[in-house]
Amino acid sequence: MITIRRAEDRGQANLGWLDSRHTFSFGHYNDPDHMGFGPLRVINEDRVEPGRGFDTHGHSNMEIISYVLDGELAHKDSIGTGSVIRPGEVQRMTAGSGIRHSEYNHSDTDKVHFLQIWILPETDGLEPGYEQKAFEDIDGFGFRLVASRNGRDGSVTIHQDAALYVAKPSEGQSVTHRFQQSRIGWLQVARGDVRISDERLQAGDGASLADIGELTVTALEDSEVLLFDMIA
Repeated sequence: MITIRRAEDRGQANLGWLDSRHTFSFGHYNDPDHMGFGPLRVINEDRVEPGRGFDTHGHSNMEIISYVLDGELAHKDSIGTGSVIRPGEVQRMTAGSGIRHSEYNHSDTDKVHFLQIWILPETDGLEPGYEQKAFEDIDGFGFRLVASRNGRDGSVTIHQDAALYVAKPSEGQSVTHRFQQSRIGWLQVARGDVRISDERLQAGDGASLADIGELTVTALEDSEVLLFDMIA
């Protein structure tokens, strides 16, 4: 079964310096019908003005993934990590027993556009941690694994039975993923225009996937999609 979540139906927050779209309930956006899907709890699409960002704040018991689409996102946290995340890179932060961090647009001239993703961990109280990797082989790769429970194939490690894949199909190209029995999925279109089954999805659209053996995504124009393969 495929259930579409349209971009225009998402929650939103506009603070002037931040334009955010919430696929699931988040902050002041409370939607009992969209509290997450499986262990996937948050997909926020954020655009942050130059030189602005999120002041130091705390998280706990969450696996947080940052995926930059355009621009540069600066990160600093209470375990001593400081970095800049750029397109093609994936950052995973284990909030665990508690972590404080800040995120800022690293540029004084250009917006940063990124997805912030929260996944519920298998276990509470984990030791806080951080990991960041660049994936230079996403283009033309098909579905490239970028995050997984065991860090396989060079992906970052998340503490949940979930895997995140990224694909950048060119116009007319199709990419396919096969699900094992009893697994569920979520497809998020980061940019472009694609078709799955008889449904057309555009940038910002998402879809929950259940009881399907195989998913084929066909690009109607150059596109970028994220696919979560998760325990139900």
